[in-house]
Amino acid sequence: MTHNTLRWGILGTANIARKNWKAIHNSGNATVVGVASRQLQRSRQFIAECQAEAPMESSPIAFGSYEELLASKQIDAVYIPLPTGLRKEWVLRAAAAGKHVVCEKPCATSVADLREMIDACRGHQVQFMDGVMFMHSLRLQAIRGVLDDPSSVGRIQRITSAFSFCAPPEFFAGNIRANSALEPHGCLGDLGWYCIRFALVAMKGRLPRHVTGRILSEFRAGGSSTVVPTGFSGELLYDDGVSSGFYGSFLTHNEQWAVVSGDKGILHVADFVLPFYGTESSFHVNNAAFSVRGCEFRMEENRRSSVVPEYSNSHATAQETNLFRNFTAQVRSGKLNSEWSEIAYKTQLLMNGCYDSACAGSRSIEITG
Repeated sequence: MTHNTLRWGILGTANIARKNWKAIHNSGNATVVGVASRQLQRSRQFIAECQAEAPMESSPIAFGSYEELLASKQIDAVYIPLPTGLRKEWVLRAAAAGKHVVCEKPCATSVADLREMIDACRGHQVQFMDGVMFMHSLRLQAIRGVLDDPSSVGRIQRITSAFSFCAPPEFFAGNIRANSALEPHGCLGDLGWYCIRFALVAMKGRLPRHVTGRILSEFRAGGSSTVVPTGFSGELLYDDGVSSGFYGSFLTHNEQWAVVSGDKGILHVADFVLPFYGTESSFHVNNAAFSVRGCEFRMEENRRSSVVPEYSNSHATAQETNLFRNFTAQVRSGKLNSEWSEIAYKTQLLMNGCYDSACAGSRSIEITG
């Protein structure tokens, strides 16, 4: 372990933490040195299972409480995959303990809570970032280059996206995403967060003027005080006529596509959140042309594909590995990256706005970020 290796603690043993354990392992500049659970045996089991698949140089310490991990001087940064309803407390505690923070999404239950979390991290001079992996993909850089080319897509008019999976019955019986106390925004927080983020990226962080939302289906878990959305659609509306629509659902088969429509062409990404399995990621642009010659009406596709040599997962080039590698490099630079916290805040602002609209009969909500 070198002096520049960032030492990570994982706060909780959620399933997604296994993927990020391996990402840290593959990063080349970071390592996991501790895992905490409220049950010590669960921490030990998590470490043993992950160590068997992607072993750290030294076996991490198992902690029987989150407080113990945060008190450890052997840990520089924490990854927090705890339920959204619990995140604010532990981000604030991590910041106060001087730990840099990668926080799963959605970051908070409210805009005010996330503002407090970001301000605490800034005040304690620690880096904050949410865990949106595609933000660190090489493909996203290529997409940005195409969108910035005025002859490719041209002036953006419309952005659409969908992210869904069809959850089995046991999901609704026991998964935290169906529990309003732990994940109050349901599929909007779990899936819609990514769609909103993609729109913000396409628009270079520019906020819409108004948003609307609609709950298409809902579920109330046993013992829950309120329902959670299991199907949701939202619209982001800009002053200059640009709009973005998205759909998220726990009831529709796997899909994760995004489309950016401009006055010159259409950019399509079939797998913008989790790249399809393989050693390359791709997207394509259509500059379709319509012509009429007498009785012949012809629409030509004019499709151009772009391919990026980037593994889908579990590799040194994968987007989740880039996330931890980039975060480590930022921390080691000695400077805080405010853009990471700002894009998380904007995503939270729009997500909560869409939810408030849905709860108010899809009334238009003005965004005053």
